[in-house]
Amino acid sequence: MVEGIRRGVGVHNALVIPANTLFSLDLGKQGFGLVCLVPAYGPVLMPDTPQHLRIRDVQAQSELTSILDAMQREQNSARPFMDEALNAEATLLTVWLRRAMLAHIEEPEKMTAAQRLVTAYAALIERDHTTGRTMADYAQSLGVTPTHLTRTCRECTGMTAAELLTQRSLHAVRDLLESSDHPFNRVAAMTGFNSAAYFSRFVLHHTGKTPSELRKAATDRPKFPALAKR
Repeated sequence: MVEGIRRGVGVHNALVIPANTLFSLDLGKQGFGLVCLVPAYGPVLMPDTPQHLRIRDVQAQSELTSILDAMQREQNSARPFMDEALNAEATLLTVWLRRAMLAHIEEPEKMTAAQRLVTAYAALIERDHTTGRTMADYAQSLGVTPTHLTRTCRECTGMTAAELLTQRSLHAVRDLLESSDHPFNRVAAMTGFNSAAYFSRFVLHHTGKTPSELRKAATDRPKFPALAKR
């Protein structure tokens, strides 16, 4: 799901997800891929809109794999000037992406009114999910009723509007719990919860674990490099 719209993914697909884009990915138990994280404000200019490329050409597949493999080797070896080498490889990656985008230019599909509404809602969630705004607040900003927004989101995403907001908030919460050492009340405040007690109940209800249990589980989990195969 990218920007609130469900998409199908298969073999030899390349997804480009710009920073601050609402998305989720479910590859299934047999799915695998390679993830490359490029800093949003670094020297490498990546596409500023989401891209979903289905790469059928074997040569193009090989070129992309070679670039990613080179980045992974460079990162794992930690040789002098590694940052410069990674930036150079990332620049090659953007060249590959732009060429692939040109090769896959198609007549853009016209979005339905429902898809436009859900995309706008997804953008607002991504921007404001740490403010504590409710789903009804978002509906008011979009000029629709909560009922209409809920029905439209279920049609386009398979989730209600409230579920979309909850899942994004939960992701932000887990990210801070698992990747930082901020006190729990600080995490609660950073993610839009006015009450530390409600924050703890929210985490327990949606994960089955307390904030301290989530943090401990993340600490015990093996660490992988940023370009690790998934």
